[in-house]
Amino acid sequence: MPDKYGSDFITIVDEDGTEFELEVLSSVEYNGETYLAVTLAGSEDADLEVSILKSVEEDGEPILCAVEDDTELETVYNLIMDQLYEEDTEE
Repeated sequence: MPDKYGSDFITIVDEDGTEFELEVLSSVEYNGETYLAVTLAGSEDADLEVSILKSVEEDGEPILCAVEDDTELETVYNLIMDQLYEEDTEE
């Protein structure tokens, strides 16, 4: 999702109704699913905590959820890291 002109930002609402603005660092397709590497918008580099979320449809609405399977998470993490490394070498 991020492009060469800057990052994308999304706002999500948790089950308690609390809104969070997330910066999308990267996205990748794997096994027909979309995964996003995100961090809280405005986080300082020293405090940068990256999460990988899976985009799924529930009742026709797209939602983001945590990746529960460790193997799936590791595979997606490696794909995202490969993609980011590839982008760095292109510049």
